[in-house]
Amino acid sequence: MPTSEASDGLLDFLADPAHLTLDLVTAVARCAKALGLQHAVVYLVDLQQRHLVPQTDVASAIPVDGSLAGWAYRTQALRVEESDAGGITTWFPLLDGAERLGVLAVNQPALTPASLARGRALASLLAMMITSKRAYEDSFVRRTRTERMQLPSEMLRAFLPPRTIGNAQVVSTAVLEPAYEIGGDAFDHSLTETTLHVAVLDAMGHDLASGLTSAVSLAACRNARRTGADLPELVESVDEALARWLPDKFCTAVIAQLDLATGVLRWSNCGHPSPILIRGGQLITDAMEREADPPMGSPSLLTSRPRQTHEIALEPGDRVLLYTDGVVEARTREAKLLGLERFADYVIRATAGGELAPESMRRLIHSILDTQEGRLRDDATLLMFEWRPPSA
Repeated sequence: MPTSEASDGLLDFLADPAHLTLDLVTAVARCAKALGLQHAVVYLVDLQQRHLVPQTDVASAIPVDGSLAGWAYRTQALRVEESDAGGITTWFPLLDGAERLGVLAVNQPALTPASLARGRALASLLAMMITSKRAYEDSFVRRTRTERMQLPSEMLRAFLPPRTIGNAQVVSTAVLEPAYEIGGDAFDHSLTETTLHVAVLDAMGHDLASGLTSAVSLAACRNARRTGADLPELVESVDEALARWLPDKFCTAVIAQLDLATGVLRWSNCGHPSPILIRGGQLITDAMEREADPPMGSPSLLTSRPRQTHEIALEPGDRVLLYTDGVVEARTREAKLLGLERFADYVIRATAGGELAPESMRRLIHSILDTQEGRLRDDATLLMFEWRPPSA
């Protein structure tokens, strides 16, 4: 099919209102046909980023590690291989901005510049379609879960943002385990034209009330942020919300704001482990070590000292890692506490290979989980952001 005919077919597909309500498998088939592509299958990554799960009952799940499809997911770049059924299979990453959704497999008799261009167009279109539909279509959730989600986790995950966000100046990415049993850990990140906002929280306890504490904290943080509140005012808003609505609960947190133009990072530490600075593939010891303020909520009302706002100037390429204490309190196979020193070594090894930040986080949390036989004693949350101004 000539390129102009493929373009016309895609426009006809997009212009038809009936296509707005199609299920994903049917939409993929019709859109591929409109683009003149032989066959296409969507694979979405599971919640723990270990498998790529086909959105059809015909194909089988593919491991993220040790497969060409997984390589496309891990590197966010297309890969090509010969198909068992003849012809060529091209694996396209499915990306919603900086968020990795999975991969798209496109089968063609031969690889041509036209088929590559159409495959990329199909992957971009499907990523937007999946993002718009998965908030209300449970079929996506069911296929990407391998265990039953506990109620506290179900509630808290409804409040979490995408794992990864970013633009030309910064990328922020997070992971949270145990994926199906989290109680009080949470993270948040968002972007404006000038600022990256990030937060990692750890509510007391490990039950539904803990999740509610984190949910209220996230809501108060976002409410203040969206009205233009500066960092001290934002933290105060969370304190007041918890003290008013959940006076018997509190949470620790690091809340930070990064100026995207200058690289100036400001943060407030509310009873939480200090952030870690990674520069040039090395841990800069104690670079962000500061005396912590009381946790957010009622404990903050018991002291007359105002909360502190800390500041540091990042260099291009710097990575900052925020984490909860469940990470360093994990145990090695020898039943020893992982501890900050071993954790720092994990971080350096996970980030030393020049990998993309989301892949570094995936590998890091898996390396920690693998020493726990897949089970953690406490929630473990990791959030890492990398400042990469275009001039760098």
